[in-house]
Amino acid sequence: MSAERNAVLWTPDPARVEAAQVSKFRRRVNQALNAGLDDYQDLYRWSVEDRPAFWRALWEFAGVVGDGPGDAILVDGDRMPGARWFPEARINFAENLLRGPDENEAIVFRGETGATRRLTFAELRQAVAEVASALAADGVGPSDRVTGFLPNIPEAIIAMLAASSLGAVWSSCSPDFGVQGVLDRFSQIKPKVLFTADGYFYGGKSHDSLATAALLQKQLPSVVRTVVVAFREEEPELPGSMVSWDGYRDTSAGPVPDYHRLPFDHPLYIMFSSGTTGLPKCMVHSAGGTLLQHLKEHQLHCDVKQGDRLFYFTTCGWMMWNWLVSGLASGATVMLYDGHPLKPAEVLWDYVRDEKISILGTSARWIAACEKAGLKPAASHDLSELRAILSTGSPLAPESFDYVYREVKADLQLSSISGGTDIVSCFALGSPVLPVRRGELQCRGLGMDVAVFDDDGQPVTGEKGELVCRAPFPSMPTGFWNDEDGSRYHKAYFDRFDGIWCHGDFAELTPTGGMVIHGRSDTVLNPGGVRIGTAEIYRVVEQFAEVTDSVVVGLEKGDDVQIVLFVVLREGLALDQDLQDALRQRIRKENSPRHV
Repeated sequence: MSAERNAVLWTPDPARVEAAQVSKFRRRVNQALNAGLDDYQDLYRWSVEDRPAFWRALWEFAGVVGDGPGDAILVDGDRMPGARWFPEARINFAENLLRGPDENEAIVFRGETGATRRLTFAELRQAVAEVASALAADGVGPSDRVTGFLPNIPEAIIAMLAASSLGAVWSSCSPDFGVQGVLDRFSQIKPKVLFTADGYFYGGKSHDSLATAALLQKQLPSVVRTVVVAFREEEPELPGSMVSWDGYRDTSAGPVPDYHRLPFDHPLYIMFSSGTTGLPKCMVHSAGGTLLQHLKEHQLHCDVKQGDRLFYFTTCGWMMWNWLVSGLASGATVMLYDGHPLKPAEVLWDYVRDEKISILGTSARWIAACEKAGLKPAASHDLSELRAILSTGSPLAPESFDYVYREVKADLQLSSISGGTDIVSCFALGSPVLPVRRGELQCRGLGMDVAVFDDDGQPVTGEKGELVCRAPFPSMPTGFWNDEDGSRYHKAYFDRFDGIWCHGDFAELTPTGGMVIHGRSDTVLNPGGVRIGTAEIYRVVEQFAEVTDSVVVGLEKGDDVQIVLFVVLREGLALDQDLQDALRQRIRKENSPRHV
């Protein structure tokens, strides 16, 4: 296997390319519009040059349920921010996610303790209808906020869909957040109903959530109801003001929710920034933009089809949970797991094997941890149904590409993907019709006019620079919560290059149309005037079995910057001179003397 960064590691066979949904979409566009698109590169070019035609074609291809798309697709399309998508359309997000065949599995859940649950689409619709009826009885309606402080369990999806069926806005945190972390988020948006659980399991331990939930309820005066899911115990003892999940549901509700169709840009989710400086920013995402973007990424980039089994290891506090749940709109079975991903070491590989998972989503760090643990799933597990692995959270090191194709499966689409909470989706990701190149993201997302700018705001290829998007796209936030004049929103993305989305990633567009992410721009180091992405150092350090974690920082030294590397070693090891020298030599060899 070639060690070159851009070596081709996998090429889809012609039959797979022909059958892929993105190929069917391209042929359909050619037939309808006489577009003459021969391959993915042609399709991508057309999708950004004629964005209204692309997004209309996607609406029709994916069979969006609603009143629309209407005649006007994009209004004020030269404004960013300010463009409006599908202004005549009315949709309901939950209605689009709950349209699967009655008998098909909608959700499969497995917990750390081995507990497994299954819900068909008919059962999911019924549960959503019962919770939606209860929410309506509590006065929840369009634009009210409903929040989840929940493990990654089916009730989180049910509560979200119930809220969205009414036009309410959903926001969630995972239960490992501390009280202040949750309050920093939820206090800004004043939720009316809070869903929680009695606790969760992680790393072989049982953790209580009720004490935290009681504090949240006390300090969130907007909450009229706190609903508790019994997850750890069958009948937990609840504080007097809380109600149980089973007691809250309106079992007299019909089998289908009462869907409220609302404008395309009606708010669906409030997502939060990390809050590293001040309170977290509250990003408002629209129902239509989220739905259409996720349908595109699932069907055209991941080739998700009805009956596929889609899994992403995530919590309810990460945007990949929102992305995963949208798989229901393509008829996929959404696979949930809650617990430690490496205790026991092969727990997720067991899940993939046992449930015949089609698409596995995870983090770059988990893949690296599997390699360090010496796992060889190809030898120990039947992965015959697995056809794609997706990785995000940080750049996937070239060596991790090697590991997947050597020890996991030689014939699969390995897609490093990159975007963010800011857009609840991706700027660059994978394609089932393109080769996988070592260390690269396969392509830019269809309909996303993504480029890399140098410091002068000029597009460059084969050079490192700022990842930007030069034209509006549907999943841009409609704004930030409590940002009436839009100044905070504008400052976050549009100050660097006027009228152009600057994402804050240090990236490189390759001559073949792929991308390399070198880290976040705000973590780029500048020793001797040379810009260095921290990911370039992390990918080398992660190869050392002695190192379990690391962080790279820039230390100002006069007019220059000194790079400082901190490492956490495996138990019983010491950072002796030999290991220090080995780290320096490898970083120098695989990058440059400037990196040392």
